[in-house]
Amino acid sequence: MARPFLPYGRQTIEDDDVAAVAAALRADFLTTGPTVEAFETAFKQKVGAEHAIAVSNGTATLHLAMLALGVGEGDVCIAPSVTFLATANCARYVGAEVVFADVDPASGLMTPDTLADALSRAGERRVRAVLPVHLRGDVCDLPALKAMASAAGAVLVEDAPHALGSTATFGNEEHPVGDGAYSAFASFSFHPVKTLATGEGGMLTTNDAGLAARARSLRGHGMVRPAGAEPWVYEMPELGFNYRIPDVLCALGLSQLAKLDRFVERRRTLAARYGELLAPLSPLVQLAASPTGSNPALHLLTVLIDFEAAMTTRAAVVDSLKAQGIGSQVHYIPVHRQPYYVNRYGLADLPGADAWYDRCLTLPLYPTMDDGDVDRVVEALARALSL
Repeated sequence: MARPFLPYGRQTIEDDDVAAVAAALRADFLTTGPTVEAFETAFKQKVGAEHAIAVSNGTATLHLAMLALGVGEGDVCIAPSVTFLATANCARYVGAEVVFADVDPASGLMTPDTLADALSRAGERRVRAVLPVHLRGDVCDLPALKAMASAAGAVLVEDAPHALGSTATFGNEEHPVGDGAYSAFASFSFHPVKTLATGEGGMLTTNDAGLAARARSLRGHGMVRPAGAEPWVYEMPELGFNYRIPDVLCALGLSQLAKLDRFVERRRTLAARYGELLAPLSPLVQLAASPTGSNPALHLLTVLIDFEAAMTTRAAVVDSLKAQGIGSQVHYIPVHRQPYYVNRYGLADLPGADAWYDRCLTLPLYPTMDDGDVDRVVEALARALSL
């Protein structure tokens, strides 16, 4: 029998998840009901934040963060070029400009050095937000980045869809991603390939009650209910959006959240096995570097391949893997090279981002893989590279 195709990522949906969704469908509220608040409460407790705001998708979390912070025309946001489009786009949604930071070519992460360079290129413009991305699940140097952002009059907004369940040790303290110790907001996504899946959905966490209240209002058209008014009275003091998430999806999120520790443990076990099996393929193939102190719950298993030294191309390797039943993906095409941003700012010189893109390839990683699947992926990669 043909072995099943292994995609680079996929959701893990079990019988209790299905039962949770079915129960939500039979409940009184399909949306704007108590399951949304229950999911928010469980999530903020899990990551150690004071507030959590559940929304319709991960991009909406970033847009709401910009709105709640008052970022707008005349402001600058700094985002790493190696990320998904939404990290930069959220600034443009509110009229702010983007300065792209370069990344460490071995990890794909924004670093203090690359942030310093981006701040210098921002010139005299007002920098309002710095958006470090915890790429693959590895955690950026948040204390250093926060200190630099604060000195420039800006705040951190952690773009953390890859890093739910990740922790990092700074000094003698271990911090779960999302606890708000260093950022105004942390943003999460629950797209099916992420560590926790709701289909679509996202979460903002913060320790600032005022920011949380504003994000909640903006999530629902900007509506507020004046204290002491009749129960049907509402006002819209500012323009908001419909970024609400249904109770049905939050029911799935609650069920998935209860298994997060198990999902994380399995991802770490699989990643460790990849590390062992890929070692003989070095130096042509190397795992993406993990910064000191980062303890990732990897969302993506990314390798860096010297395609030129292997006398092949990434396209040829991807095709060979696919023919062997192995899915792969590229994370990411540097955003500073996207036509929209080239037309707006010109082509920035970011050698770290370009070096990362030239070598990166994401291999399958998800909790329902077994150990033999990792063996199969590495064997297929070795064949694709004629090793």
